[in-house]
Amino acid sequence: MTEVRKGQAGGMLGRDEFGRRFRNHFGDPAFDAERESIARLEAIAWHGYHEERKSPRAHPAGPGYADPGYALSDEWRATKERLERAQAVWADPATPSRVLVVCGSPRNDGTCPGEMSKAFRLAQLAREAVQAAGIETDLLDLSLMQSEYGRRIYPCKGCVSTAMPLCHWPCSCYPNHGLGQVNDWMAEIYERWVAAHGIVIATPTHWYQSPSAEADD
Repeated sequence: MTEVRKGQAGGMLGRDEFGRRFRNHFGDPAFDAERESIARLEAIAWHGYHEERKSPRAHPAGPGYADPGYALSDEWRATKERLERAQAVWADPATPSRVLVVCGSPRNDGTCPGEMSKAFRLAQLAREAVQAAGIETDLLDLSLMQSEYGRRIYPCKGCVSTAMPLCHWPCSCYPNHGLGQVNDWMAEIYERWVAAHGIVIATPTHWYQSPSAEADD
């Protein structure tokens, strides 16, 4: 029998530590007048965490699923349905060709450096070249995670490395309301990716040294 190895995860937080981390989201003194309200929200969040309420809004999966009675996340179902619609449009011969241009830099003029990245400028050039060829384009700028409120992409947990059936399309790891892992931007990006017939990725190389710099060292 396969041995399941345990012991890496630290286990659930205690009530005090959970509360400290929750309240850290409201460190701005502007929230001081609402401390009692925040305490009530904290109690609700603690209950969701302690009871592991990953998908509090769910309905039976229905026909087409191995277990039609399984309580399927409403949010996951909505994302899947959008992807199915995007896939149908993508596969329609009448649909114009479409290219997704991805800027992979974490930097833009709204982050600390205060100047747009070279990767973004390159992505813009790529978009213009594709458009000049008469192809529709969509620019995905991942640097917005650093400059827009609430933008986040949660990491892949590598479920497929343990067992293929654990990995779903779209990812079912998120949202996880019990852990506060919500508003995953990937729910939108999946759709834009599926709608594209081609992908161009412009990504930077950070923290490199030129040969001349190494010689100076």
